Amino acid sequence: MRFCPRTVPWIRDPPDPAGTAGHKEGIYIPDLEYTGRPHIGNTMTEGKEIASELRRLVDRDIAFMHICGTHEAAIARTGLRSVLPPGLSIVMGPGCPVCITPQGEIDAALELAEQGCIITTYGDLLRVPGSKGSLESCGGDVRVVQGVHKAAEIAAREKDREVVFISVGFETTAPTVAAALLTSPPENFSVLSCHRLVPPAMAWLLSQGEANLHGFILPGHVCTVMGYEEYEQFPVPQVVAGFEADDILLGLLMLTRQVLKGEAQVENAYPRAVTREGNQKAKSVMNRVFVPEDVEWRGFPVIPGSGLAIRPGFSQYDARKKFGITIRHVEKHSACICDRVLRGIAQPTDCKLFGKACTPQRPVGPCMVSHEGACRIWQLYRVKQG
Repeated sequence: MRFCPRTVPWIRDPPDPAGTAGHKEGIYIPDLEYTGRPHIGNTMTEGKEIASELRRLVDRDIAFMHICGTHEAAIARTGLRSVLPPGLSIVMGPGCPVCITPQGEIDAALELAEQGCIITTYGDLLRVPGSKGSLESCGGDVRVVQGVHKAAEIAAREKDREVVFISVGFETTAPTVAAALLTSPPENFSVLSCHRLVPPAMAWLLSQGEANLHGFILPGHVCTVMGYEEYEQFPVPQVVAGFEADDILLGLLMLTRQVLKGEAQVENAYPRAVTREGNQKAKSVMNRVFVPEDVEWRGFPVIPGSGLAIRPGFSQYDARKKFGITIRHVEKHSACICDRVLRGIAQPTDCKLFGKACTPQRPVGPCMVSHEGACRIWQLYRVKQG
């Protein structure tokens, strides 16, 4: 299926089984008879027309979850929720990789700092609280880097020090880390893998049913790498969406039409970046270095096969094995409700700490730390309700 969710030329011409050649730009909305092939129902050049169509169609309470912090930022920045019909809600899910990193993994990074390692990681992770503080406050040699290659460069320069890269992220960032390890970086370099996989978390959310969801907006960045074939296992409406307001509105419209027809399939509203198969080379590189493992997510229990461990063939770069680090479960002891926000059963404004004891300057929970965290986004854009 091929849609262009913005008024821009096609990146590549869509297949043309229905004789629609000549329609080279615009937003192509499938009608209720959509069968997975390109079909020109209406050409909508502005998001307000899509919003109007949603208001016409939505005749019941419908809740869709996104699993991407960038989607939440786009929704809040554009005030998109304000144009939706009253019955249609967008629920936040575990789409912020920094937010879902559990305290046990932050504590492991702190332990490595205590052992005298140079800790390198992304800036968002510095203020995420562990049980004994944060990387920012630990007093160790902690350095912000743009990516794993910069961490490896530090190791090459400072050969007398051990350098550990704390590697968080979904399938989007894992291939670059894998590629770095395949280049045989310096012996004093290692990685603490805190990567997560999205589909197992979706499976857990669907098995619990606590958020009463009707479908998912799939993460565009993740699907750019992984494609969407793996999501076809889930018997629920799903749409891959981009990050402009029109992209998201189009995704919502396609999901709504699936719900109204009683369908459950994966549709692609982001074809300018995403294919069903994804980036085969990136997936191959990732699979050469990493293997799925059972891990805990912040706010979730241990989810089978939802993390990425470094394969034994690269164990010399595995910080857990190199330094004897064990990831331990840490019980929650604060009033922060990030766990409920990440599971889609609470909004940031439901938290008694939000905007009071917990602010971007003094964060209590990880959702107020990261730029992809729902609480920080809602505080930044002064979102009052979802």
